[in-house]
Amino acid sequence: MKQLIGAHTSISGGVNKSVDLAEKLGFTAMQIFSKNNNQWNAKPLDEKEINLFKDKLKKSPIEFVVVHDSYLINLCAAKEELLEKSRKAFIDELIRCEQLGIPHLNFHPGAHTGQGEEKGIELIAESINIAHDKTPDFKVKSMLELTAGQGTNLGHTFEQIKSIIDKVDDKKRLSVCIDTAHIFAAGYDIKNKETYEKVISDFDDIIGLEYLQCFHMNDSKKELGSRVDRHDHIGKGFIGLEGFTNIMNDKRLEHIPKILETPKGKEQLEDIENMNLLKSLVKL
Repeated sequence: MKQLIGAHTSISGGVNKSVDLAEKLGFTAMQIFSKNNNQWNAKPLDEKEINLFKDKLKKSPIEFVVVHDSYLINLCAAKEELLEKSRKAFIDELIRCEQLGIPHLNFHPGAHTGQGEEKGIELIAESINIAHDKTPDFKVKSMLELTAGQGTNLGHTFEQIKSIIDKVDDKKRLSVCIDTAHIFAAGYDIKNKETYEKVISDFDDIIGLEYLQCFHMNDSKKELGSRVDRHDHIGKGFIGLEGFTNIMNDKRLEHIPKILETPKGKEQLEDIENMNLLKSLVKL
């Protein structure tokens, strides 16, 4: 089975340009921002841009696209003003995904900033429910990303993700993304073959593999259980080639798209190197 592999791709010049770049780099999957990720507001997507993106995508070899939301959004913010701003921005991100025909909006659950885990999880689920209620009949799924657990960030354990899912009304509109660097930093050892098997088994038991619909393939600059989110090139960090060999040869996971978020220059040539390395790990 052909594995879908690509990387986070620049939208410089318009979202449609990401398709050109991804195709040039040989991707079969990609992740993009739908707007400037460090700004709250963005002008609405115009019809010409939407149609151009869809038309290019249809003619390309890219079979999977996911949008990553703005880093400013915190769906369990303690300050009411920031929470409302985050919820509004999240809804806007869902609308942009739906307009572009992109099936997943990937996001970090949120940072409780001192409110505590329980309150944070309640607010995240409430935020998702509000967003889903405001976007009825949308096909786009809200994709919860496992985090490293840096600071007060939630979503660094399978149990926390499960708790959020349990509190969301429309579970059909949820999916999950495993970021390899994040879960390793959070304490899940995917490098060792035996512990890797337990990690995947635990994920299936607690969350369910049916929810897992994307991987972020990143090596970790920090050691196991460090709770520090720092990405490195494949094989250059603490996960090493062993961990990625485990994933690339796991038949249960071969259909799940794999997206690189490793360091890169403007032309993203490093992505080609990392992608080819991942492909080379597959044993016939």
